[in-house]
Amino acid sequence: MSKGEVVLLDFWVSPFAMRAKIALAEKGVKFEAREEDLFGGKSELLLTSNPVYKKVPVLIHNGKPVLESSIIVNYIDDAWPTPSLLPACPYEKSVEKFWADFIDKKVLEEALGKKDYFGGDTFGFVDIIAIPLTSWFHAYEVFGNFKVDDECPKFSAWMKKCMERETVAKFLPDQTKVYDFVCMMRKMHRLE
Repeated sequence: MSKGEVVLLDFWVSPFAMRAKIALAEKGVKFEAREEDLFGGKSELLLTSNPVYKKVPVLIHNGKPVLESSIIVNYIDDAWPTPSLLPACPYEKSVEKFWADFIDKKVLEEALGKKDYFGGDTFGFVDIIAIPLTSWFHAYEVFGNFKVDDECPKFSAWMKKCMERETVAKFLPDQTKVYDFVCMMRKMHRLE
């Protein structure tokens, strides 16, 4: 790997890898996405880059691995400072990081309030953390017998607004493909 090269070890359906791809795209960073075969055999690069968890995503920048999706998004924001994904104000930055952590644990529609994005009027850090999770929602709706539009209308409007962004739409897989993947996994684990 050459100095300055940016490589992302990826798996197409991983919302956590999607976070990194969207953040890199928002920053305008050129990168190589290397698809991992998580079921047939993980690459030596993945195993040596992430020897503890042995999972994606892994961002490799200047030959050094960065692990865990929210840490990767934070690293991307630090390594390529403009445009910033976080506000300049330390307090506002801490609020965004709180919500990003909260989203990884539990999302509340009230967090959006009347704003277009979690950070207000601009797409940013929290949105990048949250939006990849939505690619699985169609499968959740089918198997959970509910509709996100009905249950969380503000969140649904936010999802649609985010999907209008080229940097988001480019990296989120088609929800039907994710649903097919979930069906395959259910059959593989004899859950049907």
